[in-house]
Amino acid sequence: MPEKDTNQTQPEFQTLSIRLSPEGFSFATYHPADASRIYFQHTAVNVQRSMAANVKGFLSQTPELNVIYHQTNILIHTLRYTTVPLELFEDEQMEMLFYQNVPKQNNEIVLCNILGNSNVVVLFSIDKLTHVFLSEHFPRARFFATVSPQIEYFTKENRQRQTQQIYANIHADNMEVFCFSNGRLQLANTYPISTNEDRSYYLLNIWKQLDYDTEKDELHLTGLTKEELHGQISFLRQFIRKIFIINNPQAELQQSSDTSLETIPFDIQSLFICE
Repeated sequence: MPEKDTNQTQPEFQTLSIRLSPEGFSFATYHPADASRIYFQHTAVNVQRSMAANVKGFLSQTPELNVIYHQTNILIHTLRYTTVPLELFEDEQMEMLFYQNVPKQNNEIVLCNILGNSNVVVLFSIDKLTHVFLSEHFPRARFFATVSPQIEYFTKENRQRQTQQIYANIHADNMEVFCFSNGRLQLANTYPISTNEDRSYYLLNIWKQLDYDTEKDELHLTGLTKEELHGQISFLRQFIRKIFIINNPQAELQQSSDTSLETIPFDIQSLFICE
């Protein structure tokens, strides 16, 4: 009898994480036992086509998405989400809770991520036809809002801290913000903004509303290049003393020869760590 192939670089031993965003689609393959081999690819989308049409083309035209992986994760980068304390969450009330906080929209399905470390449930929506295409192509896939693994990652990072922190993940057209006090999530929100001036306005307003200490508490930024972040920091440091660029969450991993971890979206990396 031939020996069983235990080559862990094969897809059946790897995790596939797909990220869908209006800014473009991307995916990464990863194996926890062989962290030096991470592959990442980004693809632009046709803004004239629907999300479902773009997803259908993405699935059919990307060979790496047409093999079977050990685990498939699908991350949806969306502003249409809300958080609910775990103790208040009931499955049968999912849509009611979601639409109390998010305007109703046709042809969408509401999903949830139960975050055990954070004691929070993230409710989010996805276009129905997109969900059908993805579910048929990846029958065992897990769906996540991109904020979910970030909340879990930052919660673990704040377990032993006694101060307040704001974490901001900055994208081209929006900014995800997570606020923690003594290790507990206070706020998770995404703001549809694209300029340094607007980002600074929102961050400083949140800082003021939560009554954070300008000398002691911390602001952490990621998402942009280091050069772009330094420009943002130069202005904010007039008002906030402790500002940091978030370190790569996988700094302990050796990067592969063909993929720089800095190119992989922070939410995908957070999911690698929190799985």
